Formats: sequence, structure tokens, C-alpha cells
Amino acid sequence: MLTLLLPLLPVLPLGLLAGLLSGLLGIGGGVVFSPLLLALGLEPHQALATSTLAIVPTTLGGSLTHLRNGSLPLPQALVMALAAGAAAIAFSRLGLGLHGAWLLALQALMYLGLALTIRPRSQLQAAAGSGVSLPSLAAVGGVAGLASGLVGVGGGLVMVPLLVQALAMPVHQAIRLSTVAVLASALAATGTFVADGRAQLAIGLLLGSTAAVGARWSAARLQAVPEARLVLLLRLLTLLVACDSARRALLAAL
Repeated sequence: MLTLLLPLLPVLPLGLLAGLLSGLLGIGGGVVFSPLLLALGLEPHQALATSTLAIVPTTLGGSLTHLRNGSLPLPQALVMALAAGAAAIAFSRLGLGLHGAWLLALQALMYLGLALTIRPRSQLQAAAGSGVSLPSLAAVGGVAGLASGLVGVGGGLVMVPLLVQALAMPVHQAIRLSTVAVLASALAATGTFVADGRAQLAIGLLLGSTAAVGARWSAARLQAVPEARLVLLLRLLTLLVACDSARRALLAAL
């Protein structure tokens, strides 16, 4: 374990970057954690499970910031969190039967599809997000939990586009709700991943604790970032991760 922790020390700034992206875009940081852990030599199942563990303290930092700012609608957040957590528990063992190459390929396809669909909403469309029904939010949370349990991602890059595109929710609000739901889904899936030995506890907590610092800082400044810029960042990030996951899936298959 120590031989894996030592190489992490010089790359902890990447953990901080993951936290900044988490607080700003409502993601868990797995888009940074997973490639980093794979590069450090973890097997795909271990890397994706350890990434999920690191997401827990990361999103906890951002969620607490939104809660303290009074910008988080609690009923909506609780519905999404419960749905995401339940789905993550239900599907947390589903990925065990898949080859590592298939897990990475599923990640690549998921991110590519999201990158091609996410677009900024007009002010008129965004206003409709205030009337989103709780069952619709539960459905989005369930999809995120499925993504977390199956391929080891927090689901933020799934939830934010769905909330914005399908439910016409304002981007800033979608990001806040996503942060809480990602926390719930990652926390639920982590229990299974730690129990079956896939998640490396020390590595995940070290990265996640570092990322939590960045997440709290960026979450406090979310409202000042224009919607179009947030959507552009989400699109670029999903494209980059889709390309990296596809490359790693091909290498694993060969």
C-alpha cells in the first residue's frame, strides 16, 4: 500500500483540480481520479472503485458549502440523493462480471453521448426548471446511481446534462443538486466496493481529502460563473474523458 501512496504525493495537485471541477460542475471528480489511478498501476476495477471512494469526501465538501450558503433546495436534493443511493446499492455489483475493457468502453460511450447533447438553456427555458416534479428528479438520481454502481463514476456528468436538457433546469441549480446526489450514490456504492476489496481505502481517502479543499472553494463561487461557460467546460471535460477511456479500453482489450 505504501508503494502506491508515495507516487500519489507529487500528483495531489491533480486531486485539488478534481475538487475544483467538482464544486464548479457538480461532478464527483472521478474524471480526474480514474485516469490518475489507472496511470498509477491499479487494475480497472480497483481504479474505478477507489475513484468512487475518493468522490465521497470531495462532494461532501461542495454539498456542505451549498447547504451553508442556503442555495440548496432540500426536498429536491433529498429525493435525488435517496434515488441515487438506492440505485448505486442495487447496481454496485453489476460491474464485477464485466471485463475491465468493457467497463472503460462503457465510460467512453456514456461521456461521448453526454458531450454531444449538453447545451446551454435560454433564460425562458431555464425558468421552467423551478417546476420540476419530484418523480422526475428521482428518475435522474436513479440513472446516476446506476452509472456509479456499474462503472464507478459519481454520476455528475450524467445528472447535470439530464437535468438541464430533459427537465429544463437552470445549470447552476442542476450543479448544486448533482453534487448532493453524487455524494449519496458514491457513498452507497463505496460500501460494497470496500467490502469486496476493490476500493483502496488509504488511496481514496488521501485523494478525496485533498479534493474536498478545492471543492469547497469553487462551490462557494459557482453562482458567479456564466451558464454558457459552465456548459462549455462540461462539454470539453466529457470529450476529453471519453477519448481517454476509449484509449484505455482499447489497450486493455489488446
